[in-house]
Amino acid sequence: MSNLNPCMTCGACCAFFRVSFYWAEADDAGGTIPARLTEQISPFHRCMSGTNQKNPRCIALAGTPGKNACCTIYENRSSTCREFAMSGENGEINEACNRARAKYGLTPIFPDTGVLSAVPSDPVFQEVGDDAINKGNNRHL
Repeated sequence: MSNLNPCMTCGACCAFFRVSFYWAEADDAGGTIPARLTEQISPFHRCMSGTNQKNPRCIALAGTPGKNACCTIYENRSSTCREFAMSGENGEINEACNRARAKYGLTPIFPDTGVLSAVPSDPVFQEVGDDAINKGNNRHL
């Protein structure tokens, strides 16, 4: 079984939601987010450029969601991004995470197993199947 956190290369949330935050999180106001990558949406809020449109995609997202995506400003990302939990984290399902993953054809992530939902034809099953079943975590497979 892979120890790689599926969140680290997913990026589905970055290309599904508007990423808005308090204006002072930008570096021109004392924060860490590069202001040049943001746009003003109200007197007190900004969002990451590219996320305030019908088909959002954060300007800081590199790569392809679900395959090889990464945040180019990860260490300086907004509180919104820092607080968005991967589904399954801390034993809780994050429906928003799973909705974003579904848009990109990705399987949902469930708590406790630390693995993706899988069916036998899914490559994930090949990686996880027997190991998860042997540990009694087969309720999502």
